[in-house]
Amino acid sequence: MAVSVQGQQVTFSPPAGAVALVGDMTDWKKKPAIPVQDGQPITLTLPRGAWVEYAWLDAAGEPFADPDNPQRSLNPWWPYPRAVVVGEYLRHPLWRLPDATRKGTAHRLTWQGHVFPGTRRAVVYTPYGHDPGRPTPVYYVQDGVAFYRTGKLGEVMDRAVEAGLASGAVLVFVEPGDRSAEYYLNDRYLDFLREEVFPRVEGEFVTVSERGLWGASLGGLISMYLGSQHPELFSRVVSHSGAFIARPGATDPDGTINTTTAGEWLREQLTAEPPRHLKISLDTGTLEWLTGPNRRMAGALADTGLLHQYREYPSGHNWVTWREALPEAFLYMQGG
Repeated sequence: MAVSVQGQQVTFSPPAGAVALVGDMTDWKKKPAIPVQDGQPITLTLPRGAWVEYAWLDAAGEPFADPDNPQRSLNPWWPYPRAVVVGEYLRHPLWRLPDATRKGTAHRLTWQGHVFPGTRRAVVYTPYGHDPGRPTPVYYVQDGVAFYRTGKLGEVMDRAVEAGLASGAVLVFVEPGDRSAEYYLNDRYLDFLREEVFPRVEGEFVTVSERGLWGASLGGLISMYLGSQHPELFSRVVSHSGAFIARPGATDPDGTINTTTAGEWLREQLTAEPPRHLKISLDTGTLEWLTGPNRRMAGALADTGLLHQYREYPSGHNWVTWREALPEAFLYMQGG
């Protein structure tokens, strides 16, 4: 048996060749792997109701999927994560509704970028019956393909609107090039939006009533950063598991961006100068290294009296968490 659950006790039985266990419980590579001792199972106490993703490491330190567990994750980056549910992972009521019968329309854009050279892509998703001349909120969504295909944010909107729970908005799913370079507190990303994305969307597909930014992880970081700095442009921000351990120019010894020890610079900035123009939706998983920074960010928003909501989900830094968070985020932004 690959994995067994008894209450909150989860026992992982190592397959042949496994020398250690990694996953949400170790923040994958950010904490030490849990070693296999003499081929014996590993038992952990995990939160009730949690969705937990994991993989095994071989002797070379390479991760591989549990061959005895068919439960795949929604992970679009790696093929090896498998999942275990500690009891029942509750789904939002919107996901339990039938598919909407009145769906929005996807418009695909492609162009050659100049702020960040290379081919750029976006999907503009307009709600059912949309009139481009009617003032409508527009949200620019980072990691566009993942939010469109894996997260299914457009489907969330369709269901919420058809159920009479929210009004429609235009969702612009913007695909990054080098997401680490573009999203890590990079002011040039605003130049990219203003010079290349806004002109292709606004006027053609929407008359803007309000602009929002939406993202997960580093996408949440850049959304909160740019949204807070530019009241003339943005009035709404949605961030899922925002990568709030970040500081301008901070890198690890290997030159990669620092998201583990850089401190929480943005929270310090927002505490000193609260972005009172913003309506903010913030959430995080409880099985990830960014739980603490997101809790502290939410605390700062509360302490300064900013309009916001904050939610937590019993899962990790992954698309199960973020897809489950999308309905409440959309309802907070667009609900009646």
